[in-house]
Parts: sequence; C-alpha cells; structure tokens
Amino acid sequence: MEDDYEHLREVEIAGTSVFRGNLLDVRCDKVRLPDGESTLREYIRHQGAAVVIAQRADQRLIFVRQYRYPLQRAFLELPAGKIDPGEAPADTARRELREETGYVAEQWRHLGVMHPCVGYSDERIEIFLASNVRRGSPRALDDNEFIDVFSLTLPEALEAVRDGRITDAKTLSGLLWAEKVLVSGW
Repeated sequence: MEDDYEHLREVEIAGTSVFRGNLLDVRCDKVRLPDGESTLREYIRHQGAAVVIAQRADQRLIFVRQYRYPLQRAFLELPAGKIDPGEAPADTARRELREETGYVAEQWRHLGVMHPCVGYSDERIEIFLASNVRRGSPRALDDNEFIDVFSLTLPEALEAVRDGRITDAKTLSGLLWAEKVLVSGW
C-alpha cells in the first residue's frame, strides 16, 4: 500500500544530529521533495513506547497522574513508558504496568499503534490491553518518577476526556481503543 504513494516520497540528501540526549535525537535533514526541489526537515527520533489499557476484574481501568514539566502541570494518563533498546514492545508494556502501578495482568492483547506527532517525530506508541489486572509486586518507580495510581470506569474516563481533564494523546487514543474493544467487541 505504501508504494501507492511514491509520488509523495521525500528523500534524504544529508542528515545532521542537532542534539542527542537520553530520550531524544533532534535531527535536521536536507531532503529532496517530489518536485525535485530541496528543503530542510527538523524532527525528533524516539525509540518508541508502549501504553497499557489495564482493566481490573471489576471493569475499572488503571490510570496514573504524573507531573509533566514541559506543560507545567499534572496529567491523567494510562500507564506507559519508553521501549528500552532490544526490548519487545509487549515486554515494555508488562514492565511499565508493573513498575508504575504495581499491577500485573493475566491476559495481554496488542491492539495497534499510534504516532503522536507525525509532523515532527518518528515516535510510535504500541497500544496494549491488559485484562484481569490485579495487584502484583510493589511499584518500582525510576528515581525521578513521582506517580499517583488510581482507577476510573470507562464512562468516568470518557467524561474526563469530555471535560478536559484528559488531554494526553496516547491516553486519548487508548481510550478510543478501550471503548471499541471493551464495549463494541472489536
């Protein structure tokens, strides 16, 4: 299917790493456009992440509240985290659910992938459904993580989207999947 859009392809002429940190690799590449002209494309390379829709036996979904420095406020989010080098996305999902929340799941299902910032990043977030979630081991937060854990029903979570308490892209996408999978049986 991708070959159907060859007339839109941009080809790298030269690439430059502007900044490389622990999380992000900021790039500025010179590219040839479909019409033969060239331009610069600034973007961020990211190793990818996994997000977990974790549903307890009582149907409540597990959420975290975490302060996000760039926006100077706390956000309501589904548990998630970056994929470590060489780690399978499913293993990332299991690890992040356990580390951030202390929960483990009996059943796992990969639902899909989302790309949160297609205009300036190659980041992908793999979406997983974890069913029959229960308390497992104690949380194992990173040294720089401070996270509240709580649960909401799916209707409560959708109300939080409607009233603006949930605005995080991966959580919005996850809740779309949750509604379709848990209610409509996708």
